[in-house]
Amino acid sequence: MTHTGRADRAPRRFLVLSAAMGAGHDAVADELVARLTARGGQARRADVLDLLPAHAGAALRGFYRATVLHLPLLYAGIYATFLRPGGARRTPGPGGLAGLAERGLAELVRRERPGLVVPVFHLAAQLTGGMRARGSLPVPSAVVVTDFDVHSQWLHPGNDLYCCLTESAARRVREATGRPAAATGPLVASRFLAPAPDAGPWQRVFRARAPERPVVLLSAGAWGAGTHLADTAALLARAGFLPVALCGENRRLRARLSRVPGTLALGWERDMPALMSAADALVDNAAGQTALEALAMGLPVVGYRPIPGHGKAGAHQMAALGLTRFAPDPWTLIDLLDGLTRPRHEHRTPSPAAAALFAPDTASHLMEACAPDPVAV
Repeated sequence: MTHTGRADRAPRRFLVLSAAMGAGHDAVADELVARLTARGGQARRADVLDLLPAHAGAALRGFYRATVLHLPLLYAGIYATFLRPGGARRTPGPGGLAGLAERGLAELVRRERPGLVVPVFHLAAQLTGGMRARGSLPVPSAVVVTDFDVHSQWLHPGNDLYCCLTESAARRVREATGRPAAATGPLVASRFLAPAPDAGPWQRVFRARAPERPVVLLSAGAWGAGTHLADTAALLARAGFLPVALCGENRRLRARLSRVPGTLALGWERDMPALMSAADALVDNAAGQTALEALAMGLPVVGYRPIPGHGKAGAHQMAALGLTRFAPDPWTLIDLLDGLTRPRHEHRTPSPAAAALFAPDTASHLMEACAPDPVAV
């Protein structure tokens, strides 16, 4: 038996590079690890911020969180200057923040010996693209793009493959980088794709507070970021809905929204499928993982007052694709929610557009792209 024959029977090995910027990228990475493992691969998740030298990753995370939460106009300016789609094409070469993580990634690859490195965060995509272009990353890299509106920092012509949410995003990547790109759909946990769980406990909670009111989830992500969330909650309550604010880990936001009359404010909720099963609609702030989970369960989604930058761009793109609705003003928001929640529906299925979005499978593409014998690469 040749060495190649033995390698072909060995499990494919994957290194998934995420970033703890909120919870969305890690959720994608965890689901990808689970799917690759289910297909017989060996996959490990690592945080690209941990590969940066001496506290640089924590500083970057802190700066991003502070700007999104407290200085949204500053973040909008940063996005428009450095990240917006149509920005300058990246070229191979060292330097920049990603360059500071090259030594850490090289050591990690030597230790883990993956056959494929898979960035699911744009800084990681710049890192792998630069190293591949210069020959310092000896195994292929396949970028899993988590944004509907692909901004320039995802793009580097050194990467071998791009997996995108939609064909329009894949086309944008191919035009900008000249590299292969496929529409492989979103990655959401299997519990959101399974039959709806028992919503009885949450239904009883909602009936006790407002028995006749449609339940509208108000998403703020893991960090509790959003634009005028208290105003939106008050608007929904006055219009006859029960706003249920998802405040994530932001205790201050939860305390503030708890004081809005007619509002139920929740912290970090682990059983989101059951909560979504009991709700009638979701008001989305970022076109991120929560919106995708809702679409997978057939819960109607309306984008309203999204966070600047990627949140606003993604919310508009999702609406343009027919996946969600977008409300540019309070009157439109209430009108859309009235149409989506009255009469109330006990059983829901994903829309045809959402069903088509979730039909492809990223993991199968990555299994094909993975080098079967990473030791020999």
